[in-house]
Amino acid sequence: SEAWKHHKTVLKQFLAGFTSETSMSLALYTVLHKPLRDHIEQYIPLLTKLNEVLKEGSEKDVVTSAIKEYVKLESFIHQVLDEACFTKSLWESLGCKFTDMLCVPERRLLEDSKNLHISASTNRSDRILLFDDVLVLIQGNSFQSFDLKLVWVDENCSEKSAPGLYGLRIITPEETFFLSAKDLQIKAVWQWKLNQAVRQALNGKRDFPLWGQTGEGSEPPSCRFFTYVFRLEGKFKSASYEGEWHEGKPHGKGTLKWRDGRNHVGDFKEGLEHGFGICLVPRRSQDRYDCYKCHWYEGKMRGYGICEYGNDMVYKGYFKENVRQGFGILENLSAENPFKYTGQWENDKKNGYGVWEDKDRGERYIGTWLNDHKHGQGIVVTQSGICYQRTFHADKMVGSGILLLEDDSVYEGNFTEDLTFVGKGKLSFANGFVLEGTFTNKLGQGLQTHGILNTSNEQLDDRITKAQLGLEEFPVEKRWKGIYDQFLEFIHSGCKEETEESFTGFHVQTSKELRKSQEYLFCQRGTEDVSWKIEDILEELVQHQGLESLQSYLEKALKSSLHPLGKLLKALTIAFQATYSGIGANRHLLTMAQEEVKYYAKKIWEFYQGLLHLALEQKGQLPAKCVDGETRYVDQKACSVVLPLILPCFYPELFMLYMLYHEREDDLYCQGIVDLSLFPDIKLLEFLDVQKHLWPLKDLTLTTNQRRSLIKDKCFLSATECLQKLITTVDPREKLVILQKTYEEIESTVSRVVEKDYKLPMDDLLPLLMYVVSRAKIQHLGAEIHLIRDLMDPTNQGGLYDFLLTALEVRK
Repeated sequence: SEAWKHHKTVLKQFLAGFTSETSMSLALYTVLHKPLRDHIEQYIPLLTKLNEVLKEGSEKDVVTSAIKEYVKLESFIHQVLDEACFTKSLWESLGCKFTDMLCVPERRLLEDSKNLHISASTNRSDRILLFDDVLVLIQGNSFQSFDLKLVWVDENCSEKSAPGLYGLRIITPEETFFLSAKDLQIKAVWQWKLNQAVRQALNGKRDFPLWGQTGEGSEPPSCRFFTYVFRLEGKFKSASYEGEWHEGKPHGKGTLKWRDGRNHVGDFKEGLEHGFGICLVPRRSQDRYDCYKCHWYEGKMRGYGICEYGNDMVYKGYFKENVRQGFGILENLSAENPFKYTGQWENDKKNGYGVWEDKDRGERYIGTWLNDHKHGQGIVVTQSGICYQRTFHADKMVGSGILLLEDDSVYEGNFTEDLTFVGKGKLSFANGFVLEGTFTNKLGQGLQTHGILNTSNEQLDDRITKAQLGLEEFPVEKRWKGIYDQFLEFIHSGCKEETEESFTGFHVQTSKELRKSQEYLFCQRGTEDVSWKIEDILEELVQHQGLESLQSYLEKALKSSLHPLGKLLKALTIAFQATYSGIGANRHLLTMAQEEVKYYAKKIWEFYQGLLHLALEQKGQLPAKCVDGETRYVDQKACSVVLPLILPCFYPELFMLYMLYHEREDDLYCQGIVDLSLFPDIKLLEFLDVQKHLWPLKDLTLTTNQRRSLIKDKCFLSATECLQKLITTVDPREKLVILQKTYEEIESTVSRVVEKDYKLPMDDLLPLLMYVVSRAKIQHLGAEIHLIRDLMDPTNQGGLYDFLLTALEVRK
């Protein structure tokens, strides 16, 4: 080897005292190798004689074992020497060109097609050499070498080079070829030697003895971990792959790195990106990267993902065929032109229903899109409270529209982007006056009109001031279809564990490296007491079909960031907040928001039913068939079971809309409450025409310096405190229970006063209820009452709850 060549003089001096051989290699063999070999050969007969005289026992077993090991060692030495001689002969027979490139001191030749004839695919090679680390195909003056660590041998190949030949398929990362032998036994020898060589190369050590005792040996593993640089034309050209392999292809977890700076870390399947992965793509014009954290399917982005673009934009949503497709959120986080789009995508462009917020202009557009442009019906809400609805064509307003001003004035007609009236229109003022005609706005002359002013109306119609937008233009079932489609497809696909993350968003942490970068659209991950595996979810669904058990299960599932139903609720919450929070808090959107929340409950119930049916089918049970009235049943269950569970997620934005819608009447009510709060209890009871025999005068305990006529906030105190709890809950059911308890407290107090059970008639209840309401001082009672009535269980209509709500509605 090279080491000996550098020390020839020293070695000659050293060997001179031991041997007269002049050949350096022969001298080294004589001095260092031969004595050890002779020693082993002498030990074997010596131990054999000793073994013959020993009696059966542990000592004889030890000697027998030692004989076997010495025989192995003797065989190993013979084989090593044979291999060395075999290899030396090869180097001497090959041309200088091949020797210079292939000759490595540690490399040993294991088989040569000249000795054991086998041929490669037609016209592929003249000679095949199997070394202990590479497989070499020689063709004319050139050769190809294949690292044995990335060679797979497949004997079960039906393809043959020619009739009567027995083939082996050789699989490498970029090429597959066939070796053919005329004799089945020759094929078997080559197959065995190839497999042994590959296995030993993977293990990093030779067998002992080299080829086993009787020629047996296990096949190399089909799954391996290795680094390889792709050379041939294709998707991965010049890329370096480090990771898991199977049958010649990246398969499992790995990292791809290209010379241009691109890299991909994640899951692979049969040579393509498949599963979760993180891909970095450098930007040419900037020293920044686009970072894709998403799911891949057969080499292309598909399913849920996150892209952090190098220009400070972030997309969180769904992909298909490498482009944004389905529901997604695009946000510009830079200080220059910040915006946020939440809605539908098609072929990498905004298409369908979506919400655009321009943070610089303080505007929010709610409507339809086509090819990245506002197109079709749209609602624009401004930070100043102005709201209008128009038809858009390629971002431009066309036709007439309705403009709702902050002072309750309403304009119907044509207007410009800066909200200037132009052309024919009708302006309805807050005081009831109506101006109808033609509007112009000349430079320096202000707004001019030619028309008729009608002053006959005393006040503006509530149908105009409280007009609700978007109901006909955006049917609730067509909003956020992209969210529902993904969850529906997940159910139709059979709820497979490996696809759950792709359909419903991230929650599986695949490795330490990926965990650092993984983010979530639909969930903030926290410590979960329950493990939500799909198989466990389906099993539990079958076990929790009773009403009480189901409500408990759904409550737990909807609160979980890992359960599909919890993820669906989180996605809908994000969409709802994108529409109605902040700038979107406008009273003209109340009905749109209210029906949206009800529809959410209906869809969540439908998805629960879909999961349950799948679970029953997998257990061999037949789900109950749909019957007449199924739609009514779904609506009832959604309202009674699901709506109370999901309402807390939407309550802040929804109740704000109720407060804005009922702001006027609540302001009048609050002023009346302030005026009534000045009255002492007796004066207030008298003012409200409460029958004197119902006054709880016994509750007015006086001190020495007090007069009964001046006492405040003592009568019906328990009922007042009970009613004040109305604002502590968001569940309409619980609010109704509080109203019922308030009624019971009033009746209990009256029964105590008259000293008998007393059922309050409507004439007596109304003034007493007004007294309790005035003392409870609930600021937005009108909004509370209407929210309860709009979202209450329909089965409660017409009973005591309905009676109490009606009584509160006439409070003014």
